[in-house]
Amino acid sequence: MSKRKQNEDIGEDESDEETPALVDVDFDFFGLNADADYHALNRLLIQLFGADSEALQTGKIADLVLSVADTGVGSTIKTDGEDSDPCAFLTVLSCDAHREDQSLRNLMEYILSKTSADPSFHSTLSSLLAPKMQVQDQAQPHVGLILCERLINMPVQVIPPMYRMLVEEIKDAIADGDSYEFSHYLFVSRVYRLTPEDEEAMAAVQRNSKRHKSSGSSELGRSHDGVYSFHPEDEEIMKVATHVLTYCHTNAPPRDAESVGLDVGGRVMLVPADRFEVLVRAIGETFAVS
Repeated sequence: MSKRKQNEDIGEDESDEETPALVDVDFDFFGLNADADYHALNRLLIQLFGADSEALQTGKIADLVLSVADTGVGSTIKTDGEDSDPCAFLTVLSCDAHREDQSLRNLMEYILSKTSADPSFHSTLSSLLAPKMQVQDQAQPHVGLILCERLINMPVQVIPPMYRMLVEEIKDAIADGDSYEFSHYLFVSRVYRLTPEDEEAMAAVQRNSKRHKSSGSSELGRSHDGVYSFHPEDEEIMKVATHVLTYCHTNAPPRDAESVGLDVGGRVMLVPADRFEVLVRAIGETFAVS
């Protein structure tokens, strides 16, 4: 069932060969479709987890995501109807409800292994994920794992509506008695690293581009540590997160001066649930459609 429609203009209407022409695209928002979304969802998860995707068995993670599609939690973006491949997805999985699912257990063990580089993060997350003793009238920690990925050329402006819908979907699921009352949200994202030489080369290209000259901007947006987000919304998530960690993929091939392509890694961010709606509003304000 279609959730809503959004019209986006991608690119800028300039004659410069270096600048993409204006493209008008209608994005439809749908719920997760267990009958149609598996292959595209798996491809997006492979993109999200990069060199470690095979070891994490992303196909089984996709199965888990789609197994709870009937809760109404989670959405996709498509351009050619409900049975077409999603260009993006956003969902949240209950780490308690799926504790016995092997694919989720593998993924959480993987994330915990990465957070071992940050003892405070590792200790906090280990405690949150530990099996709980049910105590009457005492709230227990409950982590929601947020998975979000999209095709490379998707504009960030499609993300705020998905998060706004997720807030409402979680509320509806709680009202229906489903296990979505979280104390924390754990976000998984991806990054890339540039050497100082890479940064200077990209800055030179930007300085010489007609788009940059016409804007009159001198800010090249360089990172202080050479780490850059694939997902611009990560910058807002990190502002409210209690813990953030960027990590290297376990199975990434060694890099040297002859390596080609981006040096891609991962990022995990832990956000208390009482900051989630504030975060969603901030994402909406920062990446509103102009």
